[in-house]
Amino acid sequence: MDQRGRTPEVDWPARPDLSLALNRMGTFDWDLDSGRLHLDDTALEVLHLRPEQFDGTPAGLRGRVVPGDAARLDGRVARALQDGRSHYGAYFRTLREDGTAGWTHLQGHILRDRHGRAYRVIGILRDADQDPGEPGAAGERDEGRRRMTGVVERTTAILAHARTVNDVTDVLKDPEALGHLGAVSVMLGIVDGGRIHLVAEGQLGSYVPEIEYTRIDAEFPMSEAVRTLQPVFIASREEFQRRYPLLWPYIEPLAVRSGVYLPLIAQGRPVGALGLLYTRDGDFDAEERNLLVALGSGIAQGLQRAMLFEQEHDLAEGLQRAMLPRVIPEVPGALIAVRYRAARVGRDIGGDWYDVVPLGEGRVGVTIGDVEGHDTDAAAVMGQLRIVLRAYVLEGHTPGTALARASAFLRDLATERFATCTYAELDLNTGMLHVVRAGHLDPVVRRGDGSCHRIQVVGGLPLGLPPREQRGSGSGYPVTTLELHPGDTLLLCTDGLVERPGGDSETGMREFMEAAEHGPADVEELADVLCDLVGDAGGGDDMALLLLRRRGTPAPRGGGPLRQRLEPGDADGPAMARHLIRAAVAAWGARDRADEIELAADELMTNALVHTDGGGQVALRLTAAGRIRIEVEDRSSALPRRREADDWAVSGRGLLLVERLADAWGVEPRGAGKCVWCEFAVPVPADAR
Repeated sequence: MDQRGRTPEVDWPARPDLSLALNRMGTFDWDLDSGRLHLDDTALEVLHLRPEQFDGTPAGLRGRVVPGDAARLDGRVARALQDGRSHYGAYFRTLREDGTAGWTHLQGHILRDRHGRAYRVIGILRDADQDPGEPGAAGERDEGRRRMTGVVERTTAILAHARTVNDVTDVLKDPEALGHLGAVSVMLGIVDGGRIHLVAEGQLGSYVPEIEYTRIDAEFPMSEAVRTLQPVFIASREEFQRRYPLLWPYIEPLAVRSGVYLPLIAQGRPVGALGLLYTRDGDFDAEERNLLVALGSGIAQGLQRAMLFEQEHDLAEGLQRAMLPRVIPEVPGALIAVRYRAARVGRDIGGDWYDVVPLGEGRVGVTIGDVEGHDTDAAAVMGQLRIVLRAYVLEGHTPGTALARASAFLRDLATERFATCTYAELDLNTGMLHVVRAGHLDPVVRRGDGSCHRIQVVGGLPLGLPPREQRGSGSGYPVTTLELHPGDTLLLCTDGLVERPGGDSETGMREFMEAAEHGPADVEELADVLCDLVGDAGGGDDMALLLLRRRGTPAPRGGGPLRQRLEPGDADGPAMARHLIRAAVAAWGARDRADEIELAADELMTNALVHTDGGGQVALRLTAAGRIRIEVEDRSSALPRRREADDWAVSGRGLLLVERLADAWGVEPRGAGKCVWCEFAVPVPADAR
């Protein structure tokens, strides 16, 4: 100060850093790529840190931020980065060296590159417990009012971001949140029909189980506030005893001398009530009453928003779950685990889905997919798409054809949405896995020894997009074939499981595979680990996960499948097939039935070549049930029928002969064609088991 007691003038105009420092505002600079965090001297002071106590990383602040607020702050930052925002703000509490807590306000500006990727955050930290001005100039009562005003403003600001009722109650139960109001107990009740449900109580309270639920017409101050829509002020213990004899037995043992009960009114109707109890005597003056009413209004708005978010999310999530399979069928020879987790953001749900389709004869189809968008329409489209894809598969369409038809169906819905999807069809007898991908993530296979491999599946366009120009008769969704050995597990997931802040899905996929490789052997436990360890680090999107493990012992040596292509006019094809059949039957210990098996196969091959166009394919395998199965596929959708032939007919006895020779036979639709099959029960030699 100079000789006249005045503070020396600072340079004109004042430097920005000096202006900030004089107002207890510090700056920070956070490099998201390297993880480095710079705090200037004032920012360190606001956070009660000495320079040598800070290591230059966000983790170095953990010891100074109240744990619950640290998690909330992390969530706020993650949402801002994911949603593409340019700025965010938050109030949080920091711990002083003496163990007490104070409020700090943060305002950050996010810098992004031309692709929208966030790479840097620059902002300001402000001591929210000290407003600019001259503290102490007014009397103690004015200082108390100033603190109350600040608490009301900060509490309202915090509650503006509450997403659930628990978020609201967490703020109110915290002794620091409303401590400057001088209250020793904070209670929150929510209107539930004709009753009030007490959902939160903090510090010294009058909450006991007997009054957890009270009727609105009961003689309690909280009920009166809801009933009359007017605040109830109680200035003394005598007034407590006189006006509310039902509550007095719970107040009498406490050091409570006054209280206020505020109706929480939103859109003209009561949604709850707030109770504050004090250890001081005396009435509340006009300014205190106005501040408390303002506090009640802010809490009411935050509570209503939180209740609406929860109601809307529960409705949307219920719709989405109704669109998913209610029961996962048990499939002999397979272990299947599914998980689904919805994002907790109001109506913002996704169109993620999974499905398991038993196809008979030891075959099973599994699907995972995601409809574009995050709303109830996406969930409705998802349900339709899941059902229609299931229908196409059950009709017998090949995996590629089923996805092509599902894509056309989605285009016909005219929703202007697309969907990504992976469909896999597994023959549990042979381990042959056929995978088709429509713009979705590649599947992962965990081998029996625990090693994980990402399967590169040739993919087509997402469902619902116009098809590319196709050469030939391809569906546009090529099939990738591999073998799944006993003990191997197929892992399918949606991108919500591997997304990371900033859009780095490759990092998420690596973490997913590492968690799968080191996870437990049990399929259900592995599914839980993948959700808990990987999903919680994701970007907050819906996620679906499906695990399919092939179990059992390996197929018998030489158990097939043996395949031979049949072309019209090619006499060598059937001859080669007969040779393979006779050799395989002998190797499988059924030499005594070789003639009848060969004859039945010859009849089925002849029917395919004579009565259809384009030839077909014959396959032979030994099933896990110890049966020799012959399958002949062709491109005709006309189903054969057995008919009786007279003594002089030269044809018509083929299926009759097959029926007499085989132990079972049948026909299955296969997309644009069909498969005619027959089976022979034979003893399996011990050395082939």
